Amino acid sequence: MDALDSEDSVDRHIARWSGKVPFDVPTEGVITRIQLLAKHVKYGKERALAETGLQEFEFETMHRLASRGEPWRAPSAELAAELLLSPAGMTGRLDSLERSGLIRRVRAAGDRRRVDVELTDAGHRRWREAMRWRGIAEAEMIEPLDDAERAALSALLKRMLLHVEAK
Repeated sequence: MDALDSEDSVDRHIARWSGKVPFDVPTEGVITRIQLLAKHVKYGKERALAETGLQEFEFETMHRLASRGEPWRAPSAELAAELLLSPAGMTGRLDSLERSGLIRRVRAAGDRRRVDVELTDAGHRRWREAMRWRGIAEAEMIEPLDDAERAALSALLKRMLLHVEAK
């Protein structure tokens, strides 16, 4: 049986609501499937964190540092702004990561008042392991699609996102 011939939870949702409330069936199908897939992505990320023993706030902070490339360093204030944290919130987060040996604070060479934050080697290894688990979860999700379908879906979703972001 082809996947398009199989009934999924959204088909059952649409059948349950048909005739009870007005809605456009194709639109409902697309939006509800996007919402459910987003939940599955979230669960995959949570599993990746569980596999590595990281909390989401730890991963997000380490992810921001890793995105900068070696030496995986950023000014503390810049990190706080990216993560939408107050200075006190950032301090608490960094204290926890530093106690775990995942980051270290270093005084900036040119300005001793500025504190930079950098991933330790252990922190970078732990972040890479979380990324590996995330990759496994993502690959499992898109497994039923071939390369052309993945590219087509990506292009369609991009077109939708560009439309929404332009408003």
